[in-house]
Amino acid sequence: MADVVVDTKGLACPMPIVKAKKALDTLQPGQTMEVLSTDKGSLHDFTAWVKQSKNELVSHELENGVYKFLVKKL
Repeated sequence: MADVVVDTKGLACPMPIVKAKKALDTLQPGQTMEVLSTDKGSLHDFTAWVKQSKNELVSHELENGVYKFLVKKL
């Protein structure tokens, strides 16, 4: 289970990333964040953002039109 869940459903780029970054900044290294998004570009955006931010994309899945990303702060 994630330490924090960020619900960005219904928001378009760049807002899911903006909200995720704000939430990630509140976490300690080793904690995780789950981000929920309906933005079709989310997979590409989050993959690139996590890589750039030097954190870890633990998992991602698409369920009923909702992308779920689990990010671990390093």
